[in-house]
Amino acid sequence: MRDALPYVLILYYSRYGATRTMAEQLAAGVESCPGIEARLRTVPPVSPTCEAVDPEIPAEGAVYASLDDLRHCAGLALGSPTRFGNMAAPLKHFVDGTSELWLGGALIDKPATAFTSTASLHGGQETTLLSMLLPLLHHGMVYAGIPYSETALMTTAGGGTPYGASHLAGQRSDRVVTDEERQLIRAQGLRLARLALSLRHLQERS
Repeated sequence: MRDALPYVLILYYSRYGATRTMAEQLAAGVESCPGIEARLRTVPPVSPTCEAVDPEIPAEGAVYASLDDLRHCAGLALGSPTRFGNMAAPLKHFVDGTSELWLGGALIDKPATAFTSTASLHGGQETTLLSMLLPLLHHGMVYAGIPYSETALMTTAGGGTPYGASHLAGQRSDRVVTDEERQLIRAQGLRLARLALSLRHLQERS
């Protein structure tokens, strides 16, 4: 196991596919960095009355995340569509169940980031990213956004913030990820991968 390639966990929830597309683009950014790989994981939906019961393996896309996926990652990216300026309930439900990792300090000094997709341009991109930042800080993670050395931050007309990548999906979720949005999320993945490799020595605990 010691010889296994370190990985960045890309943990997301996607209902109509836009956040999933972003997750795949971030994975491409991670894997453009030698010496590390991306691991895509999702979470099941929840119902208003109880946790939804789904097959252990989804019919398509990434498999459901486990606490061990999170425990052993070298870095973490959280992705969610916005729900009234906040992360979606299924992702928050999973994050709320990570107290075991918090108690053991499993994520301390690991780099993390976030990304989101919204139906409207001012639909809560930045507040959703900030809502995902909060539990990461409680876990002792090192947050990494997108620096303004990425010039697309100054020219994008749809998505992209210094807090993390974002995408304007449109009211019908049919707007494709633009070249600038793709450029920013890939840069975010590459930066996270580099930081994960650089910070590994801080994560080695007895």
